[in-house]
Amino acid sequence: MTKFLNDYSGPFQPDFSHEKLSRDALLKVLKENSHYLRRLDATWYVTVMKKRGNDLAFECDTEIWEKFIRYELDTVCDALNIRGNDVEAMVKAMQATPWMWVHNRTFEMPEKNHALITYRDCQTLLHLEKEGTERWDTICHSLERRLFELTADYFNPKIRVEPLKLPPRKRGSNICCQWEFVLEE
Repeated sequence: MTKFLNDYSGPFQPDFSHEKLSRDALLKVLKENSHYLRRLDATWYVTVMKKRGNDLAFECDTEIWEKFIRYELDTVCDALNIRGNDVEAMVKAMQATPWMWVHNRTFEMPEKNHALITYRDCQTLLHLEKEGTERWDTICHSLERRLFELTADYFNPKIRVEPLKLPPRKRGSNICCQWEFVLEE
């Protein structure tokens, strides 16, 4: 029987591969890679913003994500055999993207073609709130909406995206944002 590694604290293994890791170790690496992706995105954005201003940083961020979202969805749907043109297929893909690991969020589906996604923890929003610049208007209100619309359109152009709650948060609110997705017949 194959013994899987719970970590890589032992001796160097010239033939190491991720396939030798235990399920728990793989999940830890996956979650850390999700955090890495978020930090990479934030770091380049802030670097461009400091050198050339927020308008250019936001323009570049939007352009990159508009291109990348299709790749992300193709990859997740192919890897997990997610098929369909309804809200359920869309939500399953969203649950599996690397970005979902970095947020405390819930997915609800009151009906097959009606979903609610609630974010209760968002590192991006926490940083934006600390900045005090109200950049959430561009990031949360514009970019996130655009990315959710592109995600919905990937599955079915008839899926409507509506923000139910957006920043700024009311004092004491534990909801960062909330979105509704409905397939209009």
